[in-house]
Amino acid sequence: MSRLRIFHDNDPHAPTHTLHAHADIADALKHIGVAFEQWQPAHPVTPGDPAEAIMAAYQSDIDRLVAARGFKSVDVVSIAPDNPNREAMRAKFLDEHAHKEDEVRFFVAGSGQFNLHVGGKVYEVLCEAGDLISVPDGATHWFDMGPQPSFVAIRFFTEPDGWVGYFTGSDIALRFPRYA
Repeated sequence: MSRLRIFHDNDPHAPTHTLHAHADIADALKHIGVAFEQWQPAHPVTPGDPAEAIMAAYQSDIDRLVAARGFKSVDVVSIAPDNPNREAMRAKFLDEHAHKEDEVRFFVAGSGQFNLHVGGKVYEVLCEAGDLISVPDGATHWFDMGPQPSFVAIRFFTEPDGWVGYFTGSDIALRFPRYA
């Protein structure tokens, strides 16, 4: 079940709000410039399906988003718990950073946790299958795929080099709960 927990950035142990309803999550995130949507496939897909089949299942939503936002490339990424590089892949995104373009991810299967640091608060967003999140460019955040990552996601890019992480050097991500 998708979830949003909001913390004061100096208190990682006591969320001030916890939301589970998609409409409530989307409304709360909209106030900080983050889009959160639910998509349904045109036909069933499962992890392991070819990227083309996965994209075809969501083609109308992909086309709508590309037309509205000007994305130049879309791809599918799949991470399994037995991936030999899972620890390094997880570590790569665990520190607070920002990008010079929006980070847009749609979870086809599995889950991951985005943590957004905005206005003295941390917004912890557990994304699951069917969830799309759009983190605006310049928003400080970190992403945790968990110790046994398992997800298939569709990624959207404006520029080939736009998804470079610019790390803040803050230790805030170390103080907040990891995705288990």
